[in-house]
Amino acid sequence: MGTSFFALSLTPSLVPRGETVQGVVSGLSMAAGYLVGVFGWWLWRYFELPFPPIRWQRVVKIVVAVLCGLLAISFLLQASEWQNTVRALMGMEKVEGVRALWVGLVAGLVFLVALGLGKLFVALWNFFSRHLRRVVPHRVSVVTGLLLSFSLFWAVVDGVLFATLLEKVDYSYQQVDALMDAEQPKPQALQRAGGPQSLIPWKTLGRQGRRYLASAPTAAEIAEFTQAPTQPPLRVYAGLNSAGTPEARAELALAELERVGGFERSTLVLIVPTGTGWIDPSGMDTLEYLLKGDVASVAAQYSYLPSPVSVMADGDYAVENTRALFQSVYGRWRELPEKGRPALYLFGLSLGAMNLDRSFDFFDIIDAPFDGALWVGPPFRMDTWREATQRRRPDSPQWLPRFRDDSVIRFANQSGGLDQGQAPWGDFRIAFLQYASDPITFFSPGSFYQKPAWLEPPRGPDVSSELRWFPIITMLQLAADMAVGKAPPGYGHEYAAEHYFDAWLALAEPEGWNDAELARLRAHFREIRQP
Repeated sequence: MGTSFFALSLTPSLVPRGETVQGVVSGLSMAAGYLVGVFGWWLWRYFELPFPPIRWQRVVKIVVAVLCGLLAISFLLQASEWQNTVRALMGMEKVEGVRALWVGLVAGLVFLVALGLGKLFVALWNFFSRHLRRVVPHRVSVVTGLLLSFSLFWAVVDGVLFATLLEKVDYSYQQVDALMDAEQPKPQALQRAGGPQSLIPWKTLGRQGRRYLASAPTAAEIAEFTQAPTQPPLRVYAGLNSAGTPEARAELALAELERVGGFERSTLVLIVPTGTGWIDPSGMDTLEYLLKGDVASVAAQYSYLPSPVSVMADGDYAVENTRALFQSVYGRWRELPEKGRPALYLFGLSLGAMNLDRSFDFFDIIDAPFDGALWVGPPFRMDTWREATQRRRPDSPQWLPRFRDDSVIRFANQSGGLDQGQAPWGDFRIAFLQYASDPITFFSPGSFYQKPAWLEPPRGPDVSSELRWFPIITMLQLAADMAVGKAPPGYGHEYAAEHYFDAWLALAEPEGWNDAELARLRAHFREIRQP
C-alpha cells in the first residue's frame, strides 16, 4: 500500500512540482499508504481471518517486493511526462527528465521520519495502556492510553514545536517588514500619503506599504494611452506600526484619505492586503489607468506574516482589523450625499478577499449598498464564494459557476465571463476572478475521501487531462500545491495584469475610452508578465 501511494503521488495535480516538493509529497503519501496497510493487516487479524501457509507467505513477499520495485520505477520514469502536461498548459518549458534518485531519497527520508513518529506514538500508547491495565479494565486502558498519547503528541507539536517555529518566523518577517528600500525614497508631494504633511509617517507603513505607494502610476504615464485629461491616482496605506489598535489604524487611514481628497474622486476602492501586507500592484494599476487616475484607494495592514501562517496566528485579528477599516470608510462614505459621493468598490486578493467577506453583513448595507467588489483567487473557506458555488446553476461547472440569473454575482477566468449573464448586471455587483488551476480556491478537505466536482467534465482549460483523483493522495497533492505551488502569471494563484484589466473593465464600465486606446492599453497589460 505504501508503494502504491508513492507511485500514484507522482501523477500531476493543479500546478507543476519541483523534485524536492515531489519527494516530500511522495514520502507523506507513502506513509499514509503504509498506515492504511497496517490498519488493513490489523483488521484482518482482528476478524481472525486465515493466513496462507508459511512457505507461501515467503513466496508472496518476494513477488510483492519485486512488483513494488517495478511499480515505483515505472511511475518515476513517467513523472516528467506527467509534469509536462501541466507545464504545457501554462506555457512553460518542458522538463527533460526527473531526478528520480533525488525524489526517492527525499521521499525515503520523509517516510522514515513519519514511520519513526508513528512507532513512537504506538510505543507510548502501549506504555500507557500497560500501566493503566493494572487499575482499570483492559479496553478502558487501551482507549485511555490512546487519548493520553494523542494529548502528549499534540502538546509537544502545538505547544513546543509550532510555538517555537511561529516565534522564529514572526521575528524574521518583522525584521523584513521594517527594511527600508533605498530605491523607494520618501514622497515629497504634499498630497501623497507618506509625504511631508502626511498623517501616517513613512517609516511606519511597512515594507509592502511603502512599495505599494511608490509603485503608483503618474498622470504622465497614464496620459500615454489616452488623449483625455488625467490626474495622479491617490493611494492611502496604514501600516501595522502606524497605530496601536485596529480601530486607531482605521481612523488614521480615514483621516489621511480625507486629507488627500480621496472622497472627491469619482471612485474609491477599499483594499484588504494579503497576510504580509502585500497588494498586487496590477490589481490597482489596471483600474487607475482605466479611470484616468480619477480614483483613490485605502488599505490597512494587519500582519507581516505569509498568508498561511497569518491565518493560523492572526486569523481573528485580521478580520477585526478589516472590519474596523470597513466600518470607518463605509460609514463616512454613506454619510455623504448619494449623488455627490464616489462609487465605492471593494478589492481583495486571496486572504484579503476572505477577510473582506467576513468584515461586514449584507443586511448592514442593504439600505446603502456599495457599488461592487472584485474578489480575486478566493480561498476555499470564503463563505460567499462557497455558497454561490454550491448553489450554482446545474449547467455550469464548479470552476466557472453561474449563480441564479447573474444579476448580482458573476465569475470570470482567463477567458473572461463577467460580460455574460441571463439578466443585466445590476447596480450592486460582485465579481470573482479565479483560475481553474488555483489550489487556494479549489483545495478541499473533502478530497481526502471523494472526487472534487471540478474534476468532472468539462474541465477547466488549465487543468491537465492526466489529473486523476485518488483517495488521500489527491488531498496531499493539493495541499502541497496550496502551500508551495508556483505557476506563471495567468495560472494557479498568480493573477495576470491583463485579467485584472478585463475584470475591472466589465465591473466598473469606465467611460471616455475609444476602441483604439483600449486596444493599446490592453496590449500594455498583456505584456506585463509579473503579477
